[in-house]
Amino acid sequence: MADNEDRYQGGEAHDPLVDETEDAREENSAAARLFDIRRVIGGLFVAYGLIVGLMGLFDSSAEIDKAQGLRINLWAGAVMLVFGLLMLLWQKVSPTEAPKTRSDES
Repeated sequence: MADNEDRYQGGEAHDPLVDETEDAREENSAAARLFDIRRVIGGLFVAYGLIVGLMGLFDSSAEIDKAQGLRINLWAGAVMLVFGLLMLLWQKVSPTEAPKTRSDES
């Protein structure tokens, strides 16, 4: 009798195996998002952009003179930072979907 109560929740048929399958699908989707290459590339470019940009803020006059008066580290760091943020934004706006399994295809 208790088994029938678990199968019918809210007046509708309920199958625990369906819930397990949906949970597994959500885990696959989370794993696909975790290893999205856009996240890795974006994170690395943001980190390197911050490092190079901070180096550019504190360049000595000799280093600026080598670059013909241009703070090249500051500009390169800014470009890297913007590129990394764009990659992370792209990943946020268009998330990846979990790959289809054989049971999903049929």
